[in-house]
Amino acid sequence: MSEHRTNRYVRRARAVRTKRAPDYMIFFAVVALLGIGIVMVFSASAVRSLTQFGDRYYFLKRQLLWAVLGLSALLFFMNTDYLLLQRLAKPAFVVAMIFLVLVLVPGVGRISHGARRWIGPFQPSELVKPVIVVFLASSLAATGEKIRRFFTGLLPYLALLGLVFVLILRQPDLGTGLAVAGTVGLMLFMAGAHLGQLGALAIGALPVLAWAIFGEEYRRRRFMAFLDPWSDPGDSGYHIIQALYALGSGRLVGMGLGYGRQKYLYLPEPHTDFIFAIIGEELGFLGAATVMVLFCVLAWRGYRVAVTAQDRFGCLLAAGLTSMITLQALINLGVVTASIPITGIPLPFLSYGGSSLVFTLAGVGILLNVSRYTTESSAP
Repeated sequence: MSEHRTNRYVRRARAVRTKRAPDYMIFFAVVALLGIGIVMVFSASAVRSLTQFGDRYYFLKRQLLWAVLGLSALLFFMNTDYLLLQRLAKPAFVVAMIFLVLVLVPGVGRISHGARRWIGPFQPSELVKPVIVVFLASSLAATGEKIRRFFTGLLPYLALLGLVFVLILRQPDLGTGLAVAGTVGLMLFMAGAHLGQLGALAIGALPVLAWAIFGEEYRRRRFMAFLDPWSDPGDSGYHIIQALYALGSGRLVGMGLGYGRQKYLYLPEPHTDFIFAIIGEELGFLGAATVMVLFCVLAWRGYRVAVTAQDRFGCLLAAGLTSMITLQALINLGVVTASIPITGIPLPFLSYGGSSLVFTLAGVGILLNVSRYTTESSAP
């Protein structure tokens, strides 16, 4: 589609659209998750902050800063017409890909915990998540029914996904790679790709996934620990066992906020990837269930926005952003509850981390802007 035709389409779409208030259920669900996250980051990190930095508020102060930046991004995108993103989709994707390459360059990418995922405090893979959704939504909206053709429609997107997946896997970051792959797969399905072709490709990708797991010793050990964590309780099974101890100790109402024991240097990374275990320990089943319900509300309202969007781009954009957040939450919860093998991925809005929080909140802002242009007959 030429730039002239694209601009003409954007102008025509704006002319017929009606604008209303954003979906407040999404907004309040996200704010509630963010509030719980800030409180739990402090509770889970205070001991580690004090022992490592001599300041029990070290992680809390940084999380509050990232939360302010993230909420600012949310408000900005919530009030910025999402159709403008169509013009920025390609250059933003190119920039994100450049960062994915740069992070692998020695001296540019920063190594932490054996992974090269950061450029300073910035994590390029977190930028890729919302950017690839915007890019795919724009491209798939223009592709239309051609997506049902394998070679000229579907295959170019699969090649693009393969490139992104390999670059993320090289960091290494299998969890984020799987979340991106899942989001892209769902967007292709929602855009009209043939289900049989997607299913065959998913089956064909299983050997690649097996290679990714068993090709690295630490991933192989994590997978075997998932099958039987007590076979190596002091090493590869340690994370799972400690997380299950935390969840089991919480019972119905929890041990009380701040009274959890696993954060006392038993559970590794209690304020990041395993924060849900601390929530279950201190707030019990009721607190953990509240978090899951809030994610369900976000997913329900997000997909509702997609269904009622006034244009194809908005539909795919809302569906992709909702899928991105939901899949990441499902992977994290699956890891913490020992339902799937361990892979490092934060819990959206709750885990400590600047890049993840800011870019996820920016994605929610875009989703809220799409919700301002849904059809009146489907308004709540």
